[in-house]
Amino acid sequence: MTRRQVVLDEDVYTLALQRMLHVFENFDDVMVMFSGGKDSTAVLQVALQVLAEHPELDRHLPLRVVFYDEEAIPQETADYVERVSKRPDVALDWLCLPIQHRNACSRRSPYWYPWAPEARDLWCRELPAEAITEWPGFPTEPPEKRISMPEANLLLARADRPNTAIVMGIRAQESLTRRRAVTRKLGGENWLIDVGDGITKAYPIYDWTTEDVWTAPDELGWDYNRAYDHMAMAGVSPPMQRCSPAFGEEPLQKLWTYASCFPDVWSKMVYRVPGVGSAARYALTELYSYHGRPDKPAGMSWEDFIRHYLSKHNQPERGQIAERISAVIRNHYRKTTGPLVDSAPHPETGVSWSFLLMLAMRGDFKQRKQPGGMLQTDDQGRPQPKLWKRYVDELTTAIDAGRFGELCWPGRGVPDPDAMVPEYAREAMVTDD
Repeated sequence: MTRRQVVLDEDVYTLALQRMLHVFENFDDVMVMFSGGKDSTAVLQVALQVLAEHPELDRHLPLRVVFYDEEAIPQETADYVERVSKRPDVALDWLCLPIQHRNACSRRSPYWYPWAPEARDLWCRELPAEAITEWPGFPTEPPEKRISMPEANLLLARADRPNTAIVMGIRAQESLTRRRAVTRKLGGENWLIDVGDGITKAYPIYDWTTEDVWTAPDELGWDYNRAYDHMAMAGVSPPMQRCSPAFGEEPLQKLWTYASCFPDVWSKMVYRVPGVGSAARYALTELYSYHGRPDKPAGMSWEDFIRHYLSKHNQPERGQIAERISAVIRNHYRKTTGPLVDSAPHPETGVSWSFLLMLAMRGDFKQRKQPGGMLQTDDQGRPQPKLWKRYVDELTTAIDAGRFGELCWPGRGVPDPDAMVPEYAREAMVTDD
């Protein structure tokens, strides 16, 4: 569940300052996760402003800042991080660890590891002078034991300061998953997420928009990553601009920006990670389940078609994707008895066979794609009648064409599509006709 947005009188900058003050006052150890990107820049600057205004909090100075260097990044990002590291009010840990990262460019090589010792001759950049290449508890060898960034974050807490806040530039506007993360809690500090072992994640700018993130540097004179200037000149819109490696499922569609904006690092990236060259050419096609899906062969069931694409993945990834698909289907049938159709999302759950095919093809290991993300509701929170019309029309077409068996409905007999439509939507559909 997510809850509706509540508009407050204060501006988001003031609220962010208040939240950061709360963090500094209530946690022994505060670390800001800094990527060099626009969102973490806002978090860092808000944190430093609070410390500048409250000298009684000088126990947090210099501010602990953690930067995971992901190797395949623009030089402009590294230059910006270096400028931040030289600030007297910042103590920056420049981590160059072989963190496990998702590689959606290749089903056969689903992960890659920046700064991996075994790939030293393929590194995209020279190891920075400030690099920290080892961290207590981080398993460097063998490669299959390496951990992801969220897991590595838990190793950063200091044993002598058990009450730790990890401050991150997560914004609800960016995805439904991130919106849910800050709307599930009733009352209190919904932007504080307890992850156990004395560690709390803090999202002080969760309610900022992309416009807010860029208005602040302009009006307050903040330094920022000049890589964004290159992306702007290339015509990349502000919401689509990213300076982190674009090898994951969602970032993959922006991979072309590296070739256009950062040719020096791009010339190394195509050899560094398997499948990058193909992904750059075809990421926005149905080959990667963007801008369309492959057509299901006539007479083949959707279950068999999805199994075909699951078989292209290695284990254990294949099993993880299959379980995600099964979970989405189970959740659908907890809410409704309506069958899934080819492409129209079910109005109450957002699930369709096309959505499940996308999961089978891409993987979506971070679960950034949620089936209800595009559903539209009326002022009472009910699915819009036009969603019901699209769904019923597609279901009726499948039945009339004798294709209902392909939909793999677990119910008995052929359903009456019109009987599935709630009264309010039926009345609206009749009026529209």
